[in-house]
Amino acid sequence: MAKKILRKVSKPPAALKFTKVNAMLGCAGIICLALGYGLLAQGSITAAPLLLVLAYLVLLPMAIIK
Repeated sequence: MAKKILRKVSKPPAALKFTKVNAMLGCAGIICLALGYGLLAQGSITAAPLLLVLAYLVLLPMAIIK
């Protein structure tokens, strides 16, 4: 009785789905970062951290994931 040789069929790699929404979220994140660091340099202790948290924890991850 002969043995069957099983070959694995390789799937083509998935293409990156970088859309206009991703680009807009990424740009908004970079703008928030720039504004946040600019305000931080001027001494803002409320608006600067809020903008930085918004950029790092919301906008940039959404730009990568969505």
